[in-house]
Amino acid sequence: SSTKLFSGAPVRFSAPPNSLVSFFDASLPGTLPVLNKRCVEAAVMTGLALNCAVNRKSLFDRKHYFYADLPAGYQITQQRLPIAVDGVLTYSLLGGKKRNQVMRQNVTIKQIQLEQDSGKSLHDDVRSQTLIDLNRAGVGLMELVMEPDMSCGEEAAAAVRELQLILQALGTCQGNMSEGQLRVDANVSVHRPGEPLGVRTEVKNINSIRYLARAIDYEIQRQIDVLQRGGTVQNETRAYDSKSGFMPEPNLPPLILYEDDASLPTGIDACQVVVVQKIKEGLPELPSVKRDRLVQTYGILPEHSFTLVNEDGLVDYFEAVLKATKKEPRKVIGWVTNELLGHLKQQDMSVCQSPISPSALAELLELQETGHISSSVAKQVFQEMWRSPGKTALQITQEQDLGLVSDTAQLHIICQKVVDSHPDEVRVHAIRSGNKKVLNKLMGLVQKETKGRADPVLVRAILQKKTS
Repeated sequence: SSTKLFSGAPVRFSAPPNSLVSFFDASLPGTLPVLNKRCVEAAVMTGLALNCAVNRKSLFDRKHYFYADLPAGYQITQQRLPIAVDGVLTYSLLGGKKRNQVMRQNVTIKQIQLEQDSGKSLHDDVRSQTLIDLNRAGVGLMELVMEPDMSCGEEAAAAVRELQLILQALGTCQGNMSEGQLRVDANVSVHRPGEPLGVRTEVKNINSIRYLARAIDYEIQRQIDVLQRGGTVQNETRAYDSKSGFMPEPNLPPLILYEDDASLPTGIDACQVVVVQKIKEGLPELPSVKRDRLVQTYGILPEHSFTLVNEDGLVDYFEAVLKATKKEPRKVIGWVTNELLGHLKQQDMSVCQSPISPSALAELLELQETGHISSSVAKQVFQEMWRSPGKTALQITQEQDLGLVSDTAQLHIICQKVVDSHPDEVRVHAIRSGNKKVLNKLMGLVQKETKGRADPVLVRAILQKKTS
């Protein structure tokens, strides 16, 4: 959302302190909350994507506690009746010895609730003072509460990554953890098989998926060590008593959602209400569906589908290349996930920053597919295209004379030269007819002579004839 949950103040990361604060955010007397429709729609969309039951009526509550950057002395949240409940997040892990087997697992979503964020306290140790920035106060939060269905850091990290991809696909959250757009609180407990869940501790405000896995595994081991030494795990979670810590929010009526246009009351302005059916019809292709489609449509491996979906913009890039080339998807995927992605990662670039466009890569692959250049030369041309973004594959091939050598007479001369200079290998090949290692070595030497430009099919045929 471009504005806060209950006020019209804008939402923007890294703005000057206290420059995005309305009277309501500062909790000045006489100000009242006005619910942001976009935030409600985002919560409904997320609930539907996670197979939740979306409550047609939900309520807002005040959660009372004192904190310097919480001007009102309470947070508006949804404790009693949240907007969505009882969902399921299906996520996948790569397992097996080679980590190429897709294992699907589920985690139950207990509820999704809308609430306000607090401001930010900045501690100045030099002057011994604390400064308050209220830019973040009142920013809309969507809190997803999961049940304890995961058993290690890797599972939690995979679940959160899948959630991140879903939110980004929906457009309900950009999911940039380094900017605090997605934060995780991990509740961890250990217990022996057959016994009830142990005492839990909470690791708060984790802002990296990699750190999430490490933090959880570290906490699991810490608790095991404590119990094995005969100690007890302390509950270190900030918990609030629902009976004394919450009260109904008196300034906000119940939030009512409508199933479809037919259920709208007579005379109501359709622009002022949220219709669940319209949101459901507008849901995009979700990550798990996209991965399955890629595997079924193009015959690629499941692990390749993970790589494509996990990198923003890589699926579109891959499919754009396929549209412009006749090369098989299984061959194209190697170029996209190895050559292209390898170069991007090396230079810490995103897919949209790639100096090689999908059409440019497709042209290169077509040159290889039609036999104009060899596979080794294709990689050489790719490197040159990366260094010189303005040049096409065809230009580079012509300028550097990298086209495939298919002149039979010329190849005969080169092959004869290689055979004559390696009599021992030829003798072995003649004795052990069909010795692939020797033949491949000779082919490699021919390619070295031609700088990778010799037609491999012709070379193999010529060498087989000369050494048999």
